[in-house]
Amino acid sequence: MKNLQAWISACRLRTLPLSISGAIVGSGIAYSRDFFDSSIFALTILTTLSLQILSNLANDYGDGIKGTDNEHRIGPERALQSGNISPKEMRNAIIFNVILCLILVVSLIYTAFGAEQFLTSLVFIVLGILAIVAAIKYTIGASAYGYKALGDVMVFLFFGWLSVLGTYFLYSKQIDFLMLLPASTIGLLSAGVLNLNNMRDIESDKLSNKQTLAGYFGLKRAKSYHQLLIVVAMLLIGLYSFLVANSSMYFVFIAFVPLLIHLNIVRKIKTPIEYDPQLKVLALSTVALALFFCASLL
Repeated sequence: MKNLQAWISACRLRTLPLSISGAIVGSGIAYSRDFFDSSIFALTILTTLSLQILSNLANDYGDGIKGTDNEHRIGPERALQSGNISPKEMRNAIIFNVILCLILVVSLIYTAFGAEQFLTSLVFIVLGILAIVAAIKYTIGASAYGYKALGDVMVFLFFGWLSVLGTYFLYSKQIDFLMLLPASTIGLLSAGVLNLNNMRDIESDKLSNKQTLAGYFGLKRAKSYHQLLIVVAMLLIGLYSFLVANSSMYFVFIAFVPLLIHLNIVRKIKTPIEYDPQLKVLALSTVALALFFCASLL
């Protein structure tokens, strides 16, 4: 039972709702345009969750063997850090999840495109492999991009643009560049969650030579950067609502309330540990925005 609890903790269940926000938005737009397919939706959600769990396990392993997760770190104790899961067990779990991700990616692409659209399928297989590599390379290896202040950019691209536009394309086989606006909103809010995490860990990351944007900016400017991420995200989704000229789209503005409250709380934070509860707040607020967005489309 203790080992099961350790694995559940290592999967970081609280990160999973945020990971599917982009897929929800892409699926909602597809549904509103009569492109929706329940099989594609189910496989998209499963693939996204599998990728997020892979990223969480790889992050635990990478930070654990590098010594980044140590007694100076604030936040929940990690699996390798606690000793409840060994490095070998974590490696095996990562390999298992890579295989599972590949199976889900191939199943999703075959369901969406069949055997006829070979070139399109090939492109998406490459994108799927890139997503798997990105999930692993965030903290694992000498060239881990999470240690080179590139995490925010990668989160924006994969959680935002690729998730929303890629999901929509799976249904519609079309590209709508106007969707870059809601896609960027999800990407910016997801980057905000990472920035909160990095502001919380700013001192312990410095001791471990882990470079993040928050560490590069310093806490004061990292807070300003955080405010910018959230405000621009709200402006972009507001602009999309205006451009589609659908009055019901303004229903999404209800989701701005928890975001504005969150910004006010973050502005007043004095100690690093206070950032930790705001991770959940911003993640759930992002999911709520995605759901309100889809409700407004319907």
